[in-house]
Amino acid sequence: MSVFQLQQGRTPLLISLPHVGTEIPAELAERLVPRALISEDSDWHLERLYRPLAEALGASLIVPRYSRYVVDLNRPPDDQPLYPGASGGTGLVPTRFFTDEPLYVDGAWPDATAIAARREAYWQPYHDALAAELQRLRAEHGHALLFDGHSIRSELPWLFEGELPALNLGTADGASCASVITERLAVLLAGQERLSHVVNGRFKGGYITRHYGQPGQGVHAVQLEMCQRCYMDEALDPRHAYDEAAAAEVAPLIEKMLKEMLACQP
Repeated sequence: MSVFQLQQGRTPLLISLPHVGTEIPAELAERLVPRALISEDSDWHLERLYRPLAEALGASLIVPRYSRYVVDLNRPPDDQPLYPGASGGTGLVPTRFFTDEPLYVDGAWPDATAIAARREAYWQPYHDALAAELQRLRAEHGHALLFDGHSIRSELPWLFEGELPALNLGTADGASCASVITERLAVLLAGQERLSHVVNGRFKGGYITRHYGQPGQGVHAVQLEMCQRCYMDEALDPRHAYDEAAAAEVAPLIEKMLKEMLACQP
């Protein structure tokens, strides 16, 4: 079975959800602590939120099958840190939960050979497909738009201080897309009062946004890191925490963001 699913659309927009996978291969499961088998740090239920929007707007959608505990698709292949000097953080093959406890049983941590094997088996196919789809969209439409969707718990002291704004838009400080896209999305977020937001704050965009966002070559990328309180009950087991009412309130705003990107002529 493929390690990802790609649904091709009819517009220049590709939505990538690199952390929605929850499956863990059997050969890895025995090396992890029992708590890890739930894959609690996944971007839970985000595909459920985005897939209807992608279908309605004719956008392409790419989603992985496997958990970020197998390999993190939003980290560079050489495992260089995205935020040098920042406290906490996880690498290409994470070894700790977002709460800083170890993922692996003692002595079972992946070595360099295991990391290289996972990069080849899980990371590379996803990125090959993502790059090919962006190339297809650019060839067909003259430009390509990449929206990298993420979600995270509102408070994670190991990774950041305090509570995150509900919506965290990242464009690599403006380098990953045409300035008009950053400006119009910022205006859109500022025009609503229900959800707090920030542009290029703690989360400026991960590897996917920074690597593929090449506005000079006609590829424009943004990342939205959304707090899970926007569409989940964070007090519950994440597997069963989807909040239909909350999701119904935030989905129209995300749809407006996607439409705003499509309306831009970068």
